[in-house]
Amino acid sequence: MTEEVLPVAIIGGGPVGLALAEELTFHGVAVAVIEPRTSVEHSRPRAKTTSVRTMEHFRRWGIADRLRAVAPLSAEWSQRVTFVQTVTGREVTHIDDCLGLTAAPDLTPERAQQVTQPLVEQTLRDHLAGADGVELLFGWRAVEVSDGPDHATVVIENDDGDRREIAARWVVGADGPRSLVREAMGARYEGSIGGRPNVNITFRSDRLAGLIPHPPSIHYWVLNPESPGVIGPLDRNGTWWAISTGTAQVDDTAHAEQLVRSLVGADIDIEILATDPWQARLLLADRYRNGHLFIVGDAAHQNPPWGGHGFNTGIGDAVNLGWKLAAVVAGWAPEDLLDSYDVERRPIEEQTIALASSNMAALSVDLSNPVLMTTGAEFEAAREGLGPAIQQMKSPEFHSPGLVLGYGYGPTSRDQSPTPAEYLPTIAAGNRLPHRLIDSRPIHDVLGEWFTVIGAADAVAPLLSAASARVIPITHVETGDTDVILVRPDQHIAWVGTDAADAIDVLDAAVRGIFPAPAEPAKEAVL
Repeated sequence: MTEEVLPVAIIGGGPVGLALAEELTFHGVAVAVIEPRTSVEHSRPRAKTTSVRTMEHFRRWGIADRLRAVAPLSAEWSQRVTFVQTVTGREVTHIDDCLGLTAAPDLTPERAQQVTQPLVEQTLRDHLAGADGVELLFGWRAVEVSDGPDHATVVIENDDGDRREIAARWVVGADGPRSLVREAMGARYEGSIGGRPNVNITFRSDRLAGLIPHPPSIHYWVLNPESPGVIGPLDRNGTWWAISTGTAQVDDTAHAEQLVRSLVGADIDIEILATDPWQARLLLADRYRNGHLFIVGDAAHQNPPWGGHGFNTGIGDAVNLGWKLAAVVAGWAPEDLLDSYDVERRPIEEQTIALASSNMAALSVDLSNPVLMTTGAEFEAAREGLGPAIQQMKSPEFHSPGLVLGYGYGPTSRDQSPTPAEYLPTIAAGNRLPHRLIDSRPIHDVLGEWFTVIGAADAVAPLLSAASARVIPITHVETGDTDVILVRPDQHIAWVGTDAADAIDVLDAAVRGIFPAPAEPAKEAVL
């Protein structure tokens, strides 16, 4: 009997693995997702910021509005980070318009969303449960992974000891820091553990919200040298998260309560829901592919959480690899295309790790100062002197459109984001297609499922003809632009030019993930 070989198997059903399944099913590729957890556990919020770029991907899959509907904190509720003596103490300074929650409408049709990772994961699970071609193997864990000449094999096991063997042309490890797939690939992390120890605490308090004298904030950074850390709301019904910076472990519930009360600065009611000690890691796998095996998300890289980029970077991996796997499975793209996943994504992760590491150099413990705990004129003088310095140090953590929207894969992509805080939308190969309206609709909403060519009908005719001859799916969006713009399925520009006469060469490069050197300077987008 001929062995059934799935197109793709994903090991790991967290948000990155599920996002990869979303991208594959969006393109009609059958996939199995293997995940030992049968349900999502909500007491540990983990990632709390879903970035503008991730929300753009969710919009394309049809789940952006679903996620906003279940998020307890709307983007309109607060976009503020407040630096305080204690949560109930005096304000030192604050930063507004944080983390893309008030993203400019001329840059994107979506804004970021504060929402916990478990809610993101549950939204993805629910959406995929109704999708065709997806097998969600919750309650199963991968115990063996091996590669072969034509496909890879995964052995899975459930809690009853039952075993199954799954053959797949491609196997992707979204299985976290202890990745079985990374081990099977012979890949290894490079980097180090960084920074101080920390403890996450999730708790409930009915009284806390009423004691806070500050405007609603997504973060309260506590600058008390005796108890530095961060507290923020998870909803508006009394559920909170806290990070006690410099704390190596929590001894017991009483110790956790003591840490929270020290951060708050008041003797509040507390119900401890969960505690987790952790230390930041700055790690990058030395390769993302070996044969029929790939890794994404934390299996491929780990970075400090400061700035909210880790989970979102994993979603970027999933989209980048997902459309390429789908194109190869469909038969119109060569396997060479898959090599571009590592080439494109690893530099982005290096940049993300560097920014998060820089953010880690100015945590609450570093910003704290005994003089900020004084009162009267002494405090006012300290606030006036130190407040602007704190804003300057922390602004890159909360304002980073250059990294979120400005990252790209082309030879000149760095030009549109000279710093993480700057984003200069530029029409150039490798860059995200800049947002604008076409017939009152966001341009990303009118792109096709696969490649899209934008421009006047006569100018794009050679590309459409060449794509038809090679059975490469392509959509035409007619505009009056003088340039012809070829856009990939991930909304990044494959090629831009005024003459598509060499259409075959343009398409050959695009389906191999190759960006041609620009013949003339890139054009800043007119928004």
